[in-house]
Amino acid sequence: MKAYETMFVLVPELEKEAIDAEVARVKAIIEKAGEVENVDEWGSRKLAYTIDNKYTDGYYVVIDFKAENSVLDDLNHLYLINDSYIRDIIIAKEK
Repeated sequence: MKAYETMFVLVPELEKEAIDAEVARVKAIIEKAGEVENVDEWGSRKLAYTIDNKYTDGYYVVIDFKAENSVLDDLNHLYLINDSYIRDIIIAKEK
């Protein structure tokens, strides 16, 4: 398994329960073929620029994990089909 980090920004209007549900959904996808090492919720922060002509803030979450490559496709699919995610990135960590 390789070490990865994913960061995603959720829409600022989400309630705490909805944010927790989205974080749990990402963790569940990772845990199918990997393990979550750390979840760091940065909270609501100002964006560097306006996204979609309406979002100036976002709720940031960073997750460190180890997983097989198949998890990356599942995460990217989730990020694409769900409107709760404004931005996302997955990076491989170097040893």
